[in-house]
Amino acid sequence: MLILLPPSEGKTPATTGSPVDPTQLWLPELGAARTRVLNKLVAMCRRGSARSVADSLAVLGLSEGQRGEIARNAELPEAPAGPAGAVYTGVLYEALDAGTLDDDARAWLHGSAVVFSGLWGVVRLGDLIPAYRCSVGVSLPAPVGGLTAYWKKNLRKALDPAAAGGPVLDLRSGAYAAMWAPPAESADRVAALRVLHERVVGGVAKRSVVSHFNKATKGRLVRALAAQSAKPASVDELVSALRDLKFTVEERPVAAGRPRQLDVVVAEL
Repeated sequence: MLILLPPSEGKTPATTGSPVDPTQLWLPELGAARTRVLNKLVAMCRRGSARSVADSLAVLGLSEGQRGEIARNAELPEAPAGPAGAVYTGVLYEALDAGTLDDDARAWLHGSAVVFSGLWGVVRLGDLIPAYRCSVGVSLPAPVGGLTAYWKKNLRKALDPAAAGGPVLDLRSGAYAAMWAPPAESADRVAALRVLHERVVGGVAKRSVVSHFNKATKGRLVRALAAQSAKPASVDELVSALRDLKFTVEERPVAAGRPRQLDVVVAEL
């Protein structure tokens, strides 16, 4: 089973450890592609003039108050690397709280969860990476260019075989989902999941996607699966496992050849 996760914007730098080795991350055949992105990002952020810093902020979609992110990116090749599960610290990862899982659950998580990244392509939560700032919506200088298209080209050959066995639970946001899509022949083994927040307004139940609820619920859901070391052999078994864990799961109809679409409904208390 693979669980596909987005990264978090918030990251906590490691304070000790050796620098990252792109060839030692999951799917080492992506090492050259990762190094190419890393080198372009670092070169862009190391230019010393005020104009170049402003240009780097614009490329990365950052504000003037985030100049420290440029300096951090400039030092990535030498920065200490820590487990990705500790570096990513956004809402989803706070709810997942991987550090408090027992050994069996953590081993399951490190073998099942995959984080999509504008810089690294894909990493496991146990992979050692430094804190960085580079979303998949960024376009770096040639020959890398737009990272969505770059990774879409480079991920398929490595990731298609890794996802072939299924099932695959896709919890990514739209931007990161565009980096890789399962082959059509594997679509029935893939389920994309969204979280709907349900509240009653004027006596009528209304559902919507609310960012905080969406991320937190996905983190709790992955944690619950890890705690059970779940081993579903199909999407149907995955749905049953989630329902056994007391999640309200509904399925939406989709066209043939498309991944199955699941909704987890969270009612406002």
